[in-house]
Amino acid sequence: MKKVYITDKITDPYIEKEVLGDVISDTLHEGIEVLLVWHKKIPNEFIDKLPNLKAMVRYGVGYDVFQDLEYTKQKGIYASNTPDYGTEEVSDTAIAMIMNIARGITRYDYQCRDYKDGSWQTNTLKNIKRTSDYKLGVIGAGRIGGSVVLKANALRFQTYFYDPYLSSGTEKMLGAKRVESLDELLETCDIISVNCPLNDETNAMIDEKFIAKMKKGASIVNTARGAIVKDLDVFYEPLKSGQLNCVSLDVLPSEPPKDGLMIDAWRAKETWLDGRFLINPHAAFYSDKAYFEMRQKAALNVKRVLDGKKPINIVNGLD
Repeated sequence: MKKVYITDKITDPYIEKEVLGDVISDTLHEGIEVLLVWHKKIPNEFIDKLPNLKAMVRYGVGYDVFQDLEYTKQKGIYASNTPDYGTEEVSDTAIAMIMNIARGITRYDYQCRDYKDGSWQTNTLKNIKRTSDYKLGVIGAGRIGGSVVLKANALRFQTYFYDPYLSSGTEKMLGAKRVESLDELLETCDIISVNCPLNDETNAMIDEKFIAKMKKGASIVNTARGAIVKDLDVFYEPLKSGQLNCVSLDVLPSEPPKDGLMIDAWRAKETWLDGRFLINPHAAFYSDKAYFEMRQKAALNVKRVLDGKKPINIVNGLD
């Protein structure tokens, strides 16, 4: 019997079949033992239809698609993710966004279209600092956030991080200053890079109060999870007033974005935005090798379950 079902996205599972052979089902049925999940939400009622389910493996890093981890634990169903496939790609994207903010590249591109003869080189952005004078704060210094810190160190940023879940001494390994509260990070740093998971603590964390605590003229980069931002409109007034300098996002609360003050201004290329609001279409994870690695590692984790072993990267605490 075919025991594995891919819930969404993958239409040609040639990579998965190389690992698993002919166990992937085209249909969902009661004999399914493992789910491979891309973005489909998995509520309890979906699980209840699968009496033989042993594990669910998420293709990517985020696991908020599993809507009730405690329920899966009670049912004895493993929930796992694949956190180690695109570390380089996502951290590279974060660094690219950080460097763009530090050097004003998209702002210069936006502004210089209207420069006339005689004024070309003199129109410099007065708030641009030397890279070593910027204080970069990272929220969440795990695989990706830690990689951002190490790469930023090489570029001579002053690096700080906030992560209450990492052991003492991580700051020595990363060569960064550790702060004890989120407020301290927001009050200190010129650029904030968000690299934490989405959970009850971080859901809608970036809101009006969060932004108000930031240094005036600071910037935000989010390559983590879209729902960490309460709503894109929380950026509208702070960007317009100058409370925020730049906002760069790879992930959004709703994808594709819904109409609203911020998105309408972005789509209209309103002049006051001035290249300061940047969106990627949730693409930081991707390179040809990372995409292959993600699917292969997820399939290998499924194979562990089919072979009677525990999966790795368990996220629901099931021993």
